[in-house]
Amino acid sequence: MNIQIMGGSVNITDLDRFLKQLSDIGSTHNVTVQALNAELVSGSRHLMFAVGKAIRSFGSGRNTANNLGMEIMLYASGNLQIGRALGMGVKTGDNCVAVVVAGNNGVDGAISEVNEVLDTVDPAVLEYSKAKQDSLLEFFNITRDELDAVGAGKIPELVLERVALVDVIK
Repeated sequence: MNIQIMGGSVNITDLDRFLKQLSDIGSTHNVTVQALNAELVSGSRHLMFAVGKAIRSFGSGRNTANNLGMEIMLYASGNLQIGRALGMGVKTGDNCVAVVVAGNNGVDGAISEVNEVLDTVDPAVLEYSKAKQDSLLEFFNITRDELDAVGAGKIPELVLERVALVDVIK
């Protein structure tokens, strides 16, 4: 499966309309298009790991969600509760956004159309930065003890651990 992850920014005035645009792009190109809040992404490795696990869960019939986009959100959030996973979604207003496009064919065409929907394309929003630290600690319930044990520089690895633990919880 071809997986592309892009980052950028977008001001969303109508959330339902924005999500429908992405869904329509996915339908047109027969791919999955999933947008996430890039402020809660600890790096492109985080998303690639989550997408790989979501695809494998569908392949083995162990998926929790009924569509790949939601399964990606579950893994990326490190949580099996759909309500909690939706916390990684985009919202009305200004967003730094990560967009995952996954499929066998049609990914390049979908990426091109997603580029047109975003206000700016900026892969840097995907990467871990100190500015994301507090949001990541809170969302992924990373404790002070964990930070003391491994150091703040290991936050991206602690997030990956949360993604990996989803399979254990299942």
